[in-house]
Amino acid sequence: MMEMKKATEKYRYSMILLKELVKTDFKLRYQGSVLGMVWSVLKPIMMFAIMYVVFVHFLRFGADVPHFAVALLAGNVLWAFFTEATGRGMQSVMERGDLLRKINFPKYIVVISATVSALINLTINLTVVVIFAAINGVSFGWGVLLLPVFILQLYLLALGLAFLLSALYVKFRDVQHIWDVLLQGAFFATPIIFPITMIYYMSPIGAKIMLMSPVAQVIQDVRYHLIWQGTGTVWNMIENPFIRLIPVGVSIGAFVLGMVVFRKNSKRFAEEI
Repeated sequence: MMEMKKATEKYRYSMILLKELVKTDFKLRYQGSVLGMVWSVLKPIMMFAIMYVVFVHFLRFGADVPHFAVALLAGNVLWAFFTEATGRGMQSVMERGDLLRKINFPKYIVVISATVSALINLTINLTVVVIFAAINGVSFGWGVLLLPVFILQLYLLALGLAFLLSALYVKFRDVQHIWDVLLQGAFFATPIIFPITMIYYMSPIGAKIMLMSPVAQVIQDVRYHLIWQGTGTVWNMIENPFIRLIPVGVSIGAFVLGMVVFRKNSKRFAEEI
């Protein structure tokens, strides 16, 4: 009974700390800014406007894809969440170094708080996507109810990578530069600014390999269930049921690996920071 009470108190304390860290992180993000939280909505819209003018208006990407402008915005929002969650999660342990040295609490809380802050941002941005979709004449079906499942998958992937990167970043600062380069390459290897059908037309195998990325899989699934059911996904472009599950397996594997590495190294964080 006593052990259960201690566990309950520890859990309650961790949740309170997590809530406060998320609130603090969200407030500090826009501190000194005139527009404040408006930037949460304004930034993806501005990026979308630039991409739309360049890739849709001039280069004519997605000319044969219904509601491609909305699909472009959705892809950009999901990618922005992934980069923000992993980037901020990677630096979270170092940024909270003073707190880690002064207070004894589960170290994983600081990483989760950074990723939850990005998740809140994603929720706001997805609301904007839904509004744009409605204005664009998109008809919503029951598939919209599956969106939280895909968001959860993407969050687990980002959280797992954040755990892994934050543990490595404490020892090796070069990790940030390497990750930035990898993200830049991954951006062009993900169907964000171009439809997957265009890649499939040039190389069916290349399109299928691209969908093995969990990020690409989630983006396409969100587009399929939210915007247009003619969108290519891992579920309708790949016949082998086991290969279809690879992106989901990678997401779960990344989460487990990240947790194991983080837990193994977290005991020495206070000494190494």
